[in-house]
Amino acid sequence: MTDTTEPMTDQDPTDEPAEVAETDAPDAPEATDAPDAPDATEAPTGPVKEWGAAPAAAPAIDAEDLLEEAAAPKVDSPFFRPGRWYVVHTQSGYEKKVKQNLEARTSSMNMEERIHEVVIPMEDVVEFKAGKKVIVQKKMFPGYLLVRCELDDDSWYVIRNTPGVTGFVGQGAKPSPLPRKDVESFLSVSTETPEEVAQRAKPRAQFEIGETVRVKEGPFSDFSGEIIEINEDQLKVKVLVNIFGRETPVELDFSQVAKL
Repeated sequence: MTDTTEPMTDQDPTDEPAEVAETDAPDAPEATDAPDAPDATEAPTGPVKEWGAAPAAAPAIDAEDLLEEAAAPKVDSPFFRPGRWYVVHTQSGYEKKVKQNLEARTSSMNMEERIHEVVIPMEDVVEFKAGKKVIVQKKMFPGYLLVRCELDDDSWYVIRNTPGVTGFVGQGAKPSPLPRKDVESFLSVSTETPEEVAQRAKPRAQFEIGETVRVKEGPFSDFSGEIIEINEDQLKVKVLVNIFGRETPVELDFSQVAKL
């Protein structure tokens, strides 16, 4: 094929194309204007951990989560705070101590920019104290913490080697971040009134079918009987009480009976 491009021999030798090109785009930024821009191809440094055959990359975000994030929610959802939420397994009964240990290590090792928050998930539970119904907070998942962090080799090392931590929760050997629905279910801030909380709170399972209890108050006070039915929604039990030699079912409030 014959090259039809005209040779550049007719160009005026007085032209200065370099200067023209510079004045055509005087505001074009040079590559050196952003010397601190991270190299996307640079591999993370640090020791290889048990959950990857190569230095760990940032966990992938589900397409569903990306769509939800793009929706710019109007509520203050903990899911949209910096980092991702991970479940960490601890020694049961030492959740509070492990939380304190991890927060102290995060501060002493200058990891605040990657380990943001440590939470013990709690829930409202109905209990009876001194014959009155009260709402108390109990651990939602005994033996577990939720940690919001930018998970890489360094943050993994700090968390995993905190005294009392026994490991991360996830599929296979790699920690899995919690999806949005779980984060908001476990950590959503309640705007309910105390009355609404009382209606929603779960009654603590303190009685069992077939258990023998003593009636504390009412016309059958000091009688004993066997529980034959439990209504947790209405906080009532049906007790089979022996009255004048005949077993009679009596419905009582949780607060009216006590374990023997």
